[in-house]
Amino acid sequence: MLNYYSNGHIYTAHEFQRASMAPMNMAAKMGVDFYNNTFNPFAYTEFGKKMSASCSLLERMTRKFAKPDFDIDSVDVDGTTYKVQEKVIRSRTFCRLLNFKKKNMDKKQEKLLLVAPMSGHYATLLRGTVKGLLPYYDVYITDWANAQDIPINKGTFDLDDYINYVINFIEVIGENTNVMAVCQPAVPVFAAVSIMSSEKNKFVPKSMILMGGPIDTRKNPTEVNRLAEEKSLEWFKNNVISRVPANYKGFLRPVYPGFVQLSGFMTMNLERHIEAHNNLFEHLVEGDGDSVESHKKFYNEYLSVMDIPSEFYLQTVKTVFQDHSLPMGEMVSRGRKIIPSDIKKTALLTIEGERDDISGKGQTKASLELCSNLPKNKKRHYEVEGAGHYGIFNGRKFLNKVVPEVRNFIEKI
Repeated sequence: MLNYYSNGHIYTAHEFQRASMAPMNMAAKMGVDFYNNTFNPFAYTEFGKKMSASCSLLERMTRKFAKPDFDIDSVDVDGTTYKVQEKVIRSRTFCRLLNFKKKNMDKKQEKLLLVAPMSGHYATLLRGTVKGLLPYYDVYITDWANAQDIPINKGTFDLDDYINYVINFIEVIGENTNVMAVCQPAVPVFAAVSIMSSEKNKFVPKSMILMGGPIDTRKNPTEVNRLAEEKSLEWFKNNVISRVPANYKGFLRPVYPGFVQLSGFMTMNLERHIEAHNNLFEHLVEGDGDSVESHKKFYNEYLSVMDIPSEFYLQTVKTVFQDHSLPMGEMVSRGRKIIPSDIKKTALLTIEGERDDISGKGQTKASLELCSNLPKNKKRHYEVEGAGHYGIFNGRKFLNKVVPEVRNFIEKI
C-alpha cells in the first residue's frame, strides 16, 4: 500500500517530457506563422505549404490541450431560436451540476439529467449529446472536476461518493426527472436508482436510460474488460496510479492520470488515429479548411484529458470489472445493498452499439433482467445498427436513430 501511495514516477516522467517539448512547441508555432505569412513568397510554394502543414502537426503533437468549453450559445425549438445560458445549479468538490437554460422560453419541457463518464475525458465530450437532446428537454449534466486541480486536503472520492452525488443531483433537480448515463456511469446510476427505489425516495427518477455501460462485463467481454480481469488490483495500484506533481493544486493526490487512459484508447485504434493525422497533413497542404476544422474539432476534445481520483478508479475496477458485484447481487454502497428488483416505477431503456468495442453487446441489456419486478411495458432495449461506442451518443446515428428512440420512450411512459 505504501508503494501505491508513493508512486509518482509516471506523472513526473510525463511532466518532464512535456516541459522538454515546450521549446519545440514554440518553434512550431513560429513556423506556422512564418510559412502562412502572406508577405512570405514561400507561403505560395509547395515547399512552403508542406512546411506549414508539418509545423502545424508538430505544434498539435507537443501541445497540452486545455479543458474545452461546451460552447452552446443557442438552440432551435420548433422553429424558434432561444439563447442558451450555462448555469451552475449545484457545486460540489468533485463535480458541478450544470443546466443549459433556454432564456425566455415559456414552454415547459421534461427534465433530463445527463450523467457524464468520469473516465479520463471531460464532460464536454458529450457536447454533441447535449446539442441533440436540448431541443426536446431541459438538460442538466454532471461536469466532473479534474482531480489534478483538487487539493489533497479536500478529501477523497470513490464509487460510493459518485453514487451519492447522483442521488443528490436527482433530488436537486426534483421529481419526474429522466436520467441518462453514458458508458461508465451506467453502474453508479443504476445503483443510485436502486437505492432510491429501496428507500422509497419521492424523487426516484421517472425514467433511466443506460447507454453502452458495463452492467455485466462477463457478457461479450472486450479488450478493456479482459485487461481488468487479467491484472490484479495490486498491479493497477503499482503501475497506473501516480501522485500529482508539485506544479498543480492537487499536489500529492493519488490519481489515475488522464494521459495514461488516453494512451490506452489511442493504442486500441492506433492505425485509425495515424491515418487521421496523415489525412490532416494532406488537408493542410491542400488548404481544405472544412476537413481541417472537422479534424481539429474532434481531436481538440479527444486529446483533452483529466485525472481520475485513485479511490474511484480502483474501486470501479474491483467492483465492476473483477468482482461483477452488481450482476452477482453482491454490490453494497455505504452499507446499502443494491437491490435492482426494488426498481418498480422507473422505466428503463438500454441502448447498445452493434460494433461497440468498449462495452460489448449484452452488457448494458443485462440490467433489464436485473429489474425483475419492473413491468414489461416499462422496459425496452435498442441496438444501434452499425454504431461503435461513440456512435451511440454522438454523430449522425445518435441524432437520427438514438434521439428519436429516447423521445418515443419517454413520451410513452
